[in-house]
Amino acid sequence: MDRATFACSTAFFRDYNSSSQGAFCLPGGHVDFIEKVDSFTYSDFFRDYLIPNHPCIFSAKFTEDWGSRRNWVTWDGKPNFDHLLQKFGEAVVPVANCDVKEYNSNPKEQLPFKEYVKYWKEYIKNDYRSSRGCLYLKDWHLSRAFPDQDVYTTPVYFSSDWLNEYWDAIAVDDYRFVYMGPKGSWTPFHADVFRSYSWSANICGRKKWLLYPAGQEEYLKDRHGNLPFDVTAPSLQDKSVYPRYNQSQPPVEIVQEAGEIVFIPSGWHHQVYNLEDTISINHNWVNGCNVAIMWCFLQDELAAVQREINEWKDPMDDWHLQCQLIMKSCTGIDYKEFYNFLKVIAENRISVLENGLDDEASAKNTPKAAISTLGMLHAVFDLKRTVKVLTSLSANEDFKKLDLTSLSPPPEALLHHLKAAIDTALL
Repeated sequence: MDRATFACSTAFFRDYNSSSQGAFCLPGGHVDFIEKVDSFTYSDFFRDYLIPNHPCIFSAKFTEDWGSRRNWVTWDGKPNFDHLLQKFGEAVVPVANCDVKEYNSNPKEQLPFKEYVKYWKEYIKNDYRSSRGCLYLKDWHLSRAFPDQDVYTTPVYFSSDWLNEYWDAIAVDDYRFVYMGPKGSWTPFHADVFRSYSWSANICGRKKWLLYPAGQEEYLKDRHGNLPFDVTAPSLQDKSVYPRYNQSQPPVEIVQEAGEIVFIPSGWHHQVYNLEDTISINHNWVNGCNVAIMWCFLQDELAAVQREINEWKDPMDDWHLQCQLIMKSCTGIDYKEFYNFLKVIAENRISVLENGLDDEASAKNTPKAAISTLGMLHAVFDLKRTVKVLTSLSANEDFKKLDLTSLSPPPEALLHHLKAAIDTALL
């Protein structure tokens, strides 16, 4: 990307209000298709899709140089089982049974990858039937397990990725996944973790997506406030069970071809089907454009926990702490870790603004190198969005009731440092 041209794009750096990220109606369910790599810049993506929270599809040209597109696929577009077994045969992978409902998801088990491939081959030979059900390899952290494999390169459009930047920094987890499944495998109705963005690239095969803009899920809840497991189920037509279903918009439907990337906006609920034997690469990510949505999600989750255990509030001395523990067990994060998340993101950007990049960091695939690639003004944008959310977090009554002495630096000091870094950068 031409960084000089990028830095001069004033539209990119406009400080949009959070209201611009709300639900909207796509005219006729249309989703933009991005054809050419050379003519589509990061600032185009930021302006037209990230900030307004619009979905889009990237053509197969954006993935044609990936190692997985070359090596994981046979000449006729099928999964290359021999190559995959050679590279990953001894791995242990998470596998879901699409034919079984467990709460509002599918039950999972851990299987050797070579056993899963054996099952998949037999499933195909048996006309896509098996006494074991339809098994779908999901949420495999392949990149973390095999970091030296030439699988893919994250497109620049998705490089401002705070989730993976933070979890890489603490070396605990990541939100980069591989999915592999036969024709007929599917993922039930859901929104992504923390109401994050997601991108999904088909290495081979085809997917069908049913997307509902943020807010539409309210019309799909049953009379108890629960979301459906399957938005295509006939039971949704029963007004006594789903009283507001007829008020919902039809879903936005996408058929994703091999090589294409689908961008799913923050907070959009969706259901996905594999129309053929399919392999995909998936990331969840948060950045300055949707971190406020993540913060709203966490507040909603905590409020839901508080309602559930409200009857134990008076006799329980550490009720507020218990609410945080329950929320973390359900979502993967609590308010204090959310503070540390914001701190890591902020400090990485402050470091680049104050010290620049040394040659060694520039040459590596590091968060600071990614920050530098997008430009210093992008770092300022990130810090301004962090200040807004951190200010709200610091003023939050539930946050203030926690023991904050372990937080270093204290929230007030971090906010002061952020604001000073922004002022200095804009001089």
